[in-house]
Amino acid sequence: MLTAIVFQSGCNSLGIIAVLGTSGSHEKKVTAECGLADRKNQKILVLVNQGVWLNADVNLRYYLTEVVNENLTEKIKIRPDHLISYSELAEFRSKQPDLAQLSPLELAAALDADMVLLVEVESYGLSELPEGGYYKGYLNICAVLLETATTMKLWPKSEKAKFVKVGFDVETGGREAAVVRLANASAYGIVRYFYNCPMNKFKFADDRSGTQWQEWE
Repeated sequence: MLTAIVFQSGCNSLGIIAVLGTSGSHEKKVTAECGLADRKNQKILVLVNQGVWLNADVNLRYYLTEVVNENLTEKIKIRPDHLISYSELAEFRSKQPDLAQLSPLELAAALDADMVLLVEVESYGLSELPEGGYYKGYLNICAVLLETATTMKLWPKSEKAKFVKVGFDVETGGREAAVVRLANASAYGIVRYFYNCPMNKFKFADDRSGTQWQEWE
């Protein structure tokens, strides 16, 4: 989906560290690559796509959509009524016989969204460990943010798409907990770029950016 769209430039991508004061690292922030705070009154569609060949859990798209929306509300203070829920999107899709003909931007326009955050599931794996009930998993996604009316790419500016890799060696809560954990980590991995994120929270435990997937498969 993402590679089929011709991107343009958008929000400023500063990629620098802003230091507030001179004390501890909790006061240092990673400057937003695309500050959504100035656009928090605009409506956003989070559109997650996963190829059927991935054999990913059917609820992965649901969890990713909902958790990204939750992070946008919590971190950027975007009102829930300016975010399109997965159930709202699913209901719209069920009423569209020609849905396959709609591009992501056309779908966003039909839902009155000012922006669409495209999230593509690139790689996914979840395996039960020999102990039974414990799981090891990884998720590799890429994302872009587009302005619906202009088709302009707002984020990322200097890359075709932003890649986020997450994974863990052990989840003890069962399969669903493992899927939710991957979705939570991926959602935060995206949203951290949209606000001035505290440096000590920018890197998180399940972040596997820069890691070869062979180490996690």
